[in-house]
Amino acid sequence: MDYLPTYEFQKCVNRYQGEYKLRNFSCRDQFLSMAFAQLTYRESLRDIETCLRAIGSKLYHMGFKSTIARSTLADANESRDWRIYADFAQVLIAIARPLYAHDPIGVELHQSLYALDSTTIDLCLSLFPWARFRQHKAAVKMHTLLDLHGNIPTFIRITDGQVHEVNVLDEILPEAGAFYVLDRGYIDFERLFVFTLCSAFFVVRTKENILLQRRYSHPVDKTTGVRSDHTVILTAFESAKAYPDPLRRVCYLDIETNKRLALPALTIAQIYKCRWQVELFFESSTWCTPSDAMEFQGSIALNRPLVGLLDGSVRTHIVRRPLCAESKVRPRKLASPIIVSAESSARQWSA
Repeated sequence: MDYLPTYEFQKCVNRYQGEYKLRNFSCRDQFLSMAFAQLTYRESLRDIETCLRAIGSKLYHMGFKSTIARSTLADANESRDWRIYADFAQVLIAIARPLYAHDPIGVELHQSLYALDSTTIDLCLSLFPWARFRQHKAAVKMHTLLDLHGNIPTFIRITDGQVHEVNVLDEILPEAGAFYVLDRGYIDFERLFVFTLCSAFFVVRTKENILLQRRYSHPVDKTTGVRSDHTVILTAFESAKAYPDPLRRVCYLDIETNKRLALPALTIAQIYKCRWQVELFFESSTWCTPSDAMEFQGSIALNRPLVGLLDGSVRTHIVRRPLCAESKVRPRKLASPIIVSAESSARQWSA
């Protein structure tokens, strides 16, 4: 916790009057409690309370100023403004991303590289009736844009479980010159054409029912795994109207798994393999969120589960790289800051 900017955190608290008429259990105590829950994989509010009270004599040295009670923590999670922690997450991301700007990612690429994916978080329908997903099942969906230089999330949106992942493309502004790695569930040519308009690039697996016509063939070295490299256009009327520009289709055979992938080149094939990092992020972030800490009502509940989750995932990156020299920062434009609100203030496009 020594690496966290206390002054910046207090600015976020004051911005939303997080401690107005507050007698005890400050916002910092709440943040420390939820950070402890994530770092130690606590599973409930009772679990958090029991573990912290077991080391009660050491809480002061950890930064706590008050006693931790389950009901107090639950009330704080329910009533305090989630934007405090959303803004603080932006501060931590701004610190962490430059520290990993030069880290190797397994592919020779100087531009920014992002992976966009979503995961469904299963919930108990009796405890979370507002999150109905199926007849006997509740769930929410977490959409994440991950910067693969350091595996740091730059955009997270929590929606209803029935919202399709392609809809989140309307809420992110593509970064010029950056590469976005997507799954085939994000194929929507009207939205993907915004990449071209924003001078960005996307890498996505194609679908079997997409009609393409080959225009040019390019020479390839089949010893690298690339089987073909074609310039193609869309032939279906609606698809061609939504995306009139030519596309590049590369067929790649992964020797390790013997799978064929529709990718734009050997480098892009390596980029697509890096998309697995976002799956690892989902695995580490979803299961360690205290389940009963998510028991809220309405659309506000879609944001408060991120208390301690986003900040904690970025905080560990800062701790592993304490105050690296700024000379290591690679000069590149960063993507839009993290967004965790349930409503978008402006219409944006992404890949």
